[in-house]
Amino acid sequence: MKRIFTLFLASVLLMSMTLTGCANTNDTQKSSSDNVAKESSSTGASSTETVKEVTNDPNVKVINVWSFTDEVPKMIEKFKELNPDFPYEIKTTIIATTDGAYQPALDQALVGGGADAPDIFCAEASFILKYTQGDAYKYAAAYKDLGIEVDRLLKEAEIAQYTVDIGTNPDGKLVGLGYQATGGAFIYRRSIAKEIWGTDDPAVIKDKIGLGWDKFYQAAADLKAKGYGIVSADGDMWHAVENSSEKGWIVDGKLNIDPKREAFLDFSKELKDKGYHNDTQDWQDAWFADMKDAGAKKIFGYFGPAWLINYVMAGNSGGSKPGEGTYGDWAVCEPPVGFFWGGTWVLANKDTKIPQAVGDIIEWITLDSSEKGLQYAWANGTLNGPGGTKDTVASGAVMKKSDGTLDFLGGQNMFDVFVPAGEFANGKNLTQYDETINNTWRAQVREYTAGNKSREQAIADFKQQVADNLDIIVE
Repeated sequence: MKRIFTLFLASVLLMSMTLTGCANTNDTQKSSSDNVAKESSSTGASSTETVKEVTNDPNVKVINVWSFTDEVPKMIEKFKELNPDFPYEIKTTIIATTDGAYQPALDQALVGGGADAPDIFCAEASFILKYTQGDAYKYAAAYKDLGIEVDRLLKEAEIAQYTVDIGTNPDGKLVGLGYQATGGAFIYRRSIAKEIWGTDDPAVIKDKIGLGWDKFYQAAADLKAKGYGIVSADGDMWHAVENSSEKGWIVDGKLNIDPKREAFLDFSKELKDKGYHNDTQDWQDAWFADMKDAGAKKIFGYFGPAWLINYVMAGNSGGSKPGEGTYGDWAVCEPPVGFFWGGTWVLANKDTKIPQAVGDIIEWITLDSSEKGLQYAWANGTLNGPGGTKDTVASGAVMKKSDGTLDFLGGQNMFDVFVPAGEFANGKNLTQYDETINNTWRAQVREYTAGNKSREQAIADFKQQVADNLDIIVE
């Protein structure tokens, strides 16, 4: 996930939350009644779940938290505020991912152990697999070993499966979950949809642009005929392509180019050759400019999760209320393929001396679907009192009982689209080297579409760069 949004998001949590109460934490064991059979209120099905009884070391009074933004640390401070009997000091270490500084420092702290080792640490989508399934997975505690009733709470909260898959270690144990839903949708301009197809109804537009890429490119042709681009950049399609592939970049220790990812070469070239976009680059000035009609031609849409709407598009729309710039002229519909983009996972150190306290915090952040939980307040925009920013959250159950209407989307309830979007996403195609390999791949794709290299040469150069920089077999 890009830093521009995570840094913005972090500031949201500076605001006061209008939440009440949450179970207090102390140094005693969890009640043995937590270990009996539980019945899921969301499914009505009974299931027996063994939850480990855990205790906190009474000599430990500090919880060490490591993150790459202040987002999760501020959540934990809010947890403390809501639980005045919570007896721990929070010591925070924040190291930005800029220039790759965060992971080496975190790794050293995990390996070093001791009183200063992280009790709770965070990882984002681009490198989460390293800590849940890759080289560093053995440092992460199973949620059940923190006293969390994982099976029951997953069902009650209706957590999207892709996030569970990503957060499950090779031993089949859940070690990490997010708190934000990052399933993707297609975010499009209502006025342009009406001009081209006579309606801005999401139920109609989703059929105009999909399912599948053939219909998407037919829509691109319809839009071009009226002088519009379907997207701003080929990068707008990349995350949908990347995260809808069957397999990731590495299979059995070898570089793998999934056919759907290889097809991005052709998708990108067609966009450029036929003038279907403004040929910008995502996260560059021209890309932002297209959000407010300041580009060479007006752009119909973007692929992305709700965070792209709230923390990128809204601020670059040229207005702050309907009628100003493009603000209020947007809607969301299901994309041609299911995908997700970004997210932060919360993990615990398996060697923490205070597993009960850590478990209570992590449960409140990731699995509490009650109206007293973090996610309910975030989904309903009450982090700073009524009228705050509404966001998609990890819990589908929370979003189903929440109001996701946004003025930016012309009054549409975004949860109607983003709840199923999370269900469609695939979490089984990530690797621990995705950030590096993705950057290498996309650079070669641009070389090809610009006419600087042949398709074959771009692929060959991509393979060579991966072989030169990563300990991966390249054939």
